[in-house]
Amino acid sequence: MSTGRDFWSRRRAGVEAEEQVLEARVAEAEVAKLEERPDEELLAELNLPEPEDLDSPDAVRDFLQAELPQRLKTRALRRLWRLNPIFANLDGLVDYGEDYTDAAMVIENMQTVYQVGKGMVTAFLDDEEDEAEAVDEVPAEEVEQIEVEEEEAPLIAEAEPVPLPDPEPEPTAMPQRRMRFAFDTA
Repeated sequence: MSTGRDFWSRRRAGVEAEEQVLEARVAEAEVAKLEERPDEELLAELNLPEPEDLDSPDAVRDFLQAELPQRLKTRALRRLWRLNPIFANLDGLVDYGEDYTDAAMVIENMQTVYQVGKGMVTAFLDDEEDEAEAVDEVPAEEVEQIEVEEEEAPLIAEAEPVPLPDPEPEPTAMPQRRMRFAFDTA
């Protein structure tokens, strides 16, 4: 009985997997060497200008195709966004492009009455007492005017209570059914 592949197919697949692992290790070692070297040395070796000195999108394309660490490519892309106005201007279709943080709305010397664990209730107690005193001091002329407006308001006829529909009868309990399984042991 075979398991789908013979010995030599499994052996070839194993050798290919080992070769891929070795290639990945070599590539990682090359990237690590590039990361260790300073930017000026890498740019001088490849005869490339500083990323900030690029003057056209084609120069940026050449810069991105070279074997350079990601930090230099990122600097070149930042320069590209400044060179090309299409990339520089947002079209308004960017989701989450707005700044919804509180930092955008902070007013200088703003203070809050919120206290962690206590909330804002304790800070407003003094204010509510002041407002209650102010309400008690309403002139009598304003109180009379409020009473006149209430008398002029049309009265709403009381509606007759609407009978509620009969509640649904309680559902009867259905017999529980159980699933049965049969397994072949052959």
